[in-house]
Amino acid sequence: MENTGNEYLQEALHRDEKVDAQLRPLDFRDFTGQPRTIERLQVMTGAARKRGDVLNHVLLSGPPGLGKTTLAHILGNAMETNVRVTSGPVIERPGDLAGMLTNLERGDILFIDEIHRIPKTVEEYLYSAMEDFHIDILLDQGPNARSVRLEIQRFTLVGATTRTGLLTAPLRSRFTLQTRLDYYQREDLVSIIQRSCKLLSVEIDLSGAREIAGRARGTPRIANNLILFVRDYAEQRADGRINKKVAADALELLAIDANGLDEMDKRILRIVAENYRGGPVGLSTIAVAVGEEQHTLEEVHEPFLIQEGYIQRTPQGRVLTPKAYGVIGLTDPRSQADQTRWI
Repeated sequence: MENTGNEYLQEALHRDEKVDAQLRPLDFRDFTGQPRTIERLQVMTGAARKRGDVLNHVLLSGPPGLGKTTLAHILGNAMETNVRVTSGPVIERPGDLAGMLTNLERGDILFIDEIHRIPKTVEEYLYSAMEDFHIDILLDQGPNARSVRLEIQRFTLVGATTRTGLLTAPLRSRFTLQTRLDYYQREDLVSIIQRSCKLLSVEIDLSGAREIAGRARGTPRIANNLILFVRDYAEQRADGRINKKVAADALELLAIDANGLDEMDKRILRIVAENYRGGPVGLSTIAVAVGEEQHTLEEVHEPFLIQEGYIQRTPQGRVLTPKAYGVIGLTDPRSQADQTRWI
């Protein structure tokens, strides 16, 4: 079955373990982009090490693939401590959380990805763990029920979320630093691509790196995964070296255009334009129309389309911009109406 650009981009956002393990920066100096976040984290880690103290809790937010997991590992290296990695959906019961926390040593970092998906009954146990470093577990039920207090070592919770609005206020307020990661500028992505290609022993020139960066949706994880496909294409269809033409031909095969838009992106824009006259239209309606999960549209496609100015989010629903009509080759009916009104 042919792998469309849409499927490839979704895989790129999730199939990251082997690639990230090889390409992940281990030090703040090797991390490209996000200068404000990096400076804030350097201040916190430097001060904590100077005091001989445990790093305070950190919340990292932003779209997937921008480096939240990487930064958690960099924090661990900066503090010379262990990083325990888990995710919100995995922690189903208070006992799951208690088992993780009681196994932590002083100064260890507990990284919880998708922290907004922790069940609320479990989240309440985090409050005392983050503030007072103990948890109260209820044993048995009914008349025999009793509470047992478990003391835990001072630790650092690093939470990562793509949906800050789904976090409760009590949990958010317990993080000393709340910082957001934004999409990367093209020049930053070029530097990341060049570094990754060097680590992978892939020969690429500046024009090839720029071509991949322009189609990577401002996301390092996607850029690194696109490198792997372009490398394979270069080995099969060229001389193994990546230049602008080789990169462009490879990414056209994935149906990813020069703006980084894939088939699903254009399908979303075209349906809103043709079926709903440019909007406003609700995201759930769009999801049904394109045959895709609303969660996928909201997490993978919509942030980039909004960031690049193709869609506006309004209280009434999503609305296309004139720029969106240009990339799908249609004329904005609103501009025609304006012209007709003045004739």
